[in-house]
Amino acid sequence: MIPFPRRTSENDMEIFPAVDVLGGGVVRLLRGDYGAVTRYGDSVEEQVSAWREAGARWVHVVDLDGARRGRSDPNLWRKVAGRGVSVQAGGGIRTVEDVESALECGVDRVMMGTSAVWSPEILEQAAALGSPDRVMAAVDVRDGRAGGEGWLDEGRRFEQVVEGALGAGVTKFLVTAVLRDGAMSGPDLELLDRVRSLAPDAELLAAGGIADMDDLRSLAVRGIDGAVIGRALYEGAIDLSRALAEFSC
Repeated sequence: MIPFPRRTSENDMEIFPAVDVLGGGVVRLLRGDYGAVTRYGDSVEEQVSAWREAGARWVHVVDLDGARRGRSDPNLWRKVAGRGVSVQAGGGIRTVEDVESALECGVDRVMMGTSAVWSPEILEQAAALGSPDRVMAAVDVRDGRAGGEGWLDEGRRFEQVVEGALGAGVTKFLVTAVLRDGAMSGPDLELLDRVRSLAPDAELLAAGGIADMDDLRSLAVRGIDGAVIGRALYEGAIDLSRALAEFSC
């Protein structure tokens, strides 16, 4: 697993190309809506390999089917692991056993959203399995509330979720602005600033709305540690190799 770099300049920011998986294919949802799906490919393995060949050190893989049904698919983790790139995986990972299974399949880091919202004690137990670097709290925010269960529940105030995860010993957060996700409307800088104020020493990844290189620059200047990019890569608005050359140290 490649660790987060220590920031030595405002351009030090890890880039995470996204591979969202639904029905066995590579897709993007619009604003977390399972009824608004764009399909970009039929082979998850080929997409992971393509991002690796473009220079990615990490890929961000989400099992959307798993997120919706509440149970991830170990076969998906086996498909994406061991391809020469570190894997950050989420979607349906809700128990310590799910974490153990994903790590045993070769995943390098797991993301837990539902547990972060409703069961921070599970986050704490998961982090105790090994290095805290391998467990991340996924904070998916819509209208001020962080949702779980595939974004289908009412969620809780995101401030409560961040504070609960910090209390569980989590040091890494993925913050997604759900209403911007897949919309290429720019990242929610106000939300990210608020999370940073709550967790000043945590490592923050931003997702949702990233549309161009200027968006990435605005995140880097704010000290964001990583950026997850989806639709902008698939639509050609951002060239992955160029982004990696500018931001990855």
